Amino acid sequence: MIAFLGTTFQNPVLLAAGTAGFGHEIAGVIDLEALGGIVTKAVTPEPRRGHPGPRVAEFRGGMLNAVGLANPGLDEVERCELPWLAARLTRARVLVNVAGATVDDYVRVVERLTGAAAITAFEINASCPNTNAGGLEFGAEPQALVELVRRCRAVSTRPIIVKLSPALPDIAELARVAQDVGADAVSLVNTMPGQLAGRLGNGFGGVSGPALLPIGVLATRRVRERVGIPVIGVGGIRTTADAREYLGAGATLVAIGTAAFADPRVPERVARELKGGGARD
Repeated sequence: MIAFLGTTFQNPVLLAAGTAGFGHEIAGVIDLEALGGIVTKAVTPEPRRGHPGPRVAEFRGGMLNAVGLANPGLDEVERCELPWLAARLTRARVLVNVAGATVDDYVRVVERLTGAAAITAFEINASCPNTNAGGLEFGAEPQALVELVRRCRAVSTRPIIVKLSPALPDIAELARVAQDVGADAVSLVNTMPGQLAGRLGNGFGGVSGPALLPIGVLATRRVRERVGIPVIGVGGIRTTADAREYLGAGATLVAIGTAAFADPRVPERVARELKGGGARD
């Protein structure tokens, strides 16, 4: 058992936000109860259809995606998605990813869902563009991050995790800022901005998969060396050895996403091998 966020996780493996829906979409493919937990798709106050297709493009180093935070919206998540998770998961933990275009959007979601029985913590997606600041990412500027985290912390009875972008010039400093105003942990890292001509309907998107592994591991090590806040390591994990890179850099948990698209058995296998001490190559 792993003590984290005031509770225990049966193993360190999570399904990353945006890659497992709200659980029921993959319940017949993977045993969710064999994992440490699931991070849901981003929840915004309103339903979002997301970006036009194509939304995903593979390349040699991984995947480029521009889903656009597509989700059924706060009302539907509260009415249907979270009750489904609460009824079916007794061992795996549920972390809810929260997104928005303004701080008020985040606050509205957190305030409405903070009492839901299924939720262990909120993962605040600080890589969304803040429309009040002309499109600047919340996590790119300290004062914007301070306002976001402080106001979410004020309405949440659950732990707050802040997910930061790998494109930040000093990710450890922004993690410290988040900690100082009430964040309980950080997720490192979100996707890296990228583009491949003509491959996505949105024109550009986020890079995930193997290419992100060394970036996320370095970010994890830098934050753990300079900030006391715990880390969930995210990005590029395909194997147990990859997961150990994050754990060795100081992460408490790891989240797997893109690799599970290619092979849904990867998260369960990594969780099993970490427990048993296998697959060190």
